[in-house]
Amino acid sequence: MASIFTKILAGELPGHFVWKDDLCFAIMTIQPIRAGHLIVIPNTEVNHWDDVPPATAAHLMHVSQILAKAIKAVVPCKRVGVTVIGLEVPHTHIHLIPIDSMADLDFNNARALPAEELAATAASISNALREFGH
Repeated sequence: MASIFTKILAGELPGHFVWKDDLCFAIMTIQPIRAGHLIVIPNTEVNHWDDVPPATAAHLMHVSQILAKAIKAVVPCKRVGVTVIGLEVPHTHIHLIPIDSMADLDFNNARALPAEELAATAASISNALREFGH
């Protein structure tokens, strides 16, 4: 059965996209820890991150670096934290989270946001990406 991420990529479920290419895509998470929290996902379902083919893994990290710069341009923060957990959906995904302290990486602080707010943040990040030439 297809993962929720595969269904979003296929257009079967809605998603607030900020990146899409031949190997991966990035969407706003529907339960962010902070505004600007997004996830980078390989197009091909791979349950465990350590099973992602090396070339795809390198691409995911490269895209994550590009997206982190766009997040920092839109969301005031000291850094963009990176985490791969993988318990909630059996499809590898990298969390990019604007942070000012270690406490900002606490998933207990995740809260659902209205679709309009997610869409607005996605649009701001997408605009920053275009400004950076992506």
